[in-house]
Amino acid sequence: MPAPQEGNDLNYQAISLHSPFTYEGLPTRVRFGAGTRSAVREEALRLGMSRVLVLSGPAHQAFALQLVSALGDLYAGIYDGARMHTPVDVTEQALALLSELRADGILAIGGGSTTGLGKALALRTDLPQIVLPTTYAGSEMTPILGETQAGLKTTVRSLKVLPETVIYDVDLTMDLPAGLSGVSGMNAVAHAVEALYAREANPIVTALALESIGSLAHALPAVCANPRDTVARAGALYGAWLAGICLGSVGMALHHKLCHTLGGTFDLPHAQTHAVVLPHALAYNAPAIPEVMARLCAVLGVDDAPLALYELNTAIGAPKGLRELGMPEDGIDRCVELATANPYWNPQPLDRMRLRALLARAYAGAAPSIDPI
Repeated sequence: MPAPQEGNDLNYQAISLHSPFTYEGLPTRVRFGAGTRSAVREEALRLGMSRVLVLSGPAHQAFALQLVSALGDLYAGIYDGARMHTPVDVTEQALALLSELRADGILAIGGGSTTGLGKALALRTDLPQIVLPTTYAGSEMTPILGETQAGLKTTVRSLKVLPETVIYDVDLTMDLPAGLSGVSGMNAVAHAVEALYAREANPIVTALALESIGSLAHALPAVCANPRDTVARAGALYGAWLAGICLGSVGMALHHKLCHTLGGTFDLPHAQTHAVVLPHALAYNAPAIPEVMARLCAVLGVDDAPLALYELNTAIGAPKGLRELGMPEDGIDRCVELATANPYWNPQPLDRMRLRALLARAYAGAAPSIDPI
């Protein structure tokens, strides 16, 4: 069998001894499949839980009751008040209930808001967590927590918030509405895209990111066309899982900084904001990352990756611009100020005028533009 020739495949990564790298695997146990939620009691016992606080929301009451039944005598109580962007006052309410119930374990079922609340509780108590995601948020695979207080969203990184077990059950995503499925999936794509050009990027994460992007780009239009397509649902959940690993393994850059700023300042919906901003943030960074752009174009089968992501947003019915999400036009300058207030790494230097142009296009819903440096 002939050896592969370097350069024949843009997705093939030739390992250079002149570019050493570090990869650290995170210790989360994953169970993936259909009907895997039936293993929740087994996992709780494995983690030494005896009094489990269940975190849920109104949309998942039926599934939550199934979990309560499955936990049996391990069930201690339920809290269903999780909110977007993990407000600290909500965490304090849940923390009081956790203390009152003398819970020694946390089980969260839901999207990023419920997962975030579980992580916020774990940060303060170091209790073990089991997470059952119902969206494609990916935060369940990360040691990262974003919390909001007084209109500002801050991020902390700690192994305390990394869930011990994540149970991916494709059945739990089948009722996720098509529109929300699409933007939740684009949120996951954003994790994988930024991992490709992260400062800590390495061949392992790059391989996972490309696999994630390819799986999601293929699955999301099919999910939105037919939300009951189990094969497409499995592909989207698989891609989201890999994107979550990427998010938890390397640092993020401009895209995530902008989205955290927009979400925390203007209370914009998390997944929709990520979907809108992603093509524009990628276009901003494109001149500084030609090899990444080549790999992205190859996995997407296109010549213009930012435009392809913009068109994928259209195909899944995502909002066109930030204006549709309720952001005020005078918030553009406020966002530029906040996004540049504290230095952070990005492959392309931060320029206020170019950032303002990026946000103006994202606000209006215009197509992304790769501007020459």
